[in-house]
Amino acid sequence: MKTMTRKSMLYKTGVEYGDYTMNHVLGCSHGCKYPCYAFMMKKRFGQVKSYESWIDPWLVSNTLEILDREIPRLKDKISSVQLCFTTDPFMYGCDEISEMSLAAIKKLNDAGIKCTVLTKGILPITLADYSAKNEYGITIISLDEAYRKRIEPGAAPYEDRLVALKALQEKGCKTWVSIEPYPTPNLIEQDIESILEAVSFTDRIIFGRTNYSREISAYKQHRLFYNEQAAEVINFCEANNIDFHIKSGTISHL
Repeated sequence: MKTMTRKSMLYKTGVEYGDYTMNHVLGCSHGCKYPCYAFMMKKRFGQVKSYESWIDPWLVSNTLEILDREIPRLKDKISSVQLCFTTDPFMYGCDEISEMSLAAIKKLNDAGIKCTVLTKGILPITLADYSAKNEYGITIISLDEAYRKRIEPGAAPYEDRLVALKALQEKGCKTWVSIEPYPTPNLIEQDIESILEAVSFTDRIIFGRTNYSREISAYKQHRLFYNEQAAEVINFCEANNIDFHIKSGTISHL
């Protein structure tokens, strides 16, 4: 795998449900075509030139050395560190990235810092041996593999993600699911109830709309659609005692 170095790693995120984050990879082989906000921003600021360069990721080789410098300085300010917001810590089929992620999580946990993980890859069962405060999440926006292959071509199959997450839940880990960016019916006809049932074992569900897509804007009832889907998520979570968060901008005043 290609490698690069950086001068810093941990930073405060502006994401509504985040605290600090780290992104120890540039690019993502999952190649999501939502479109991907992370890819758009990296391309806009000249960090990657094309989709092809984005899906050929670079690992930050000095990640652990940077953490050794930054953790003592920042640990009293940090509530949690999310892996990751502009890449994937357990990129499907990328063992070197997964190994670095595990090493980074251990280093943060050893300093008393909780980690929150989100992936479209496979969560390693070895995470069950890490801090009990950690939270492990997967993204699931459908159960249709044909749709996954079209929109998340390099990511892990949906069923494999679910199996790995449930295994951690059964080990006593805190787990969560991100149902975002959820597609409108002109992209795929599906019943959100089936997705909610599939993830009903988890501790928390985050739901959000698709953004930055002309196809969504072309669907004239998208505001009503997301209001209805968000209501289903809320009702399901309340009925099943699952914590939830509806992303800002998902619900509209009609």
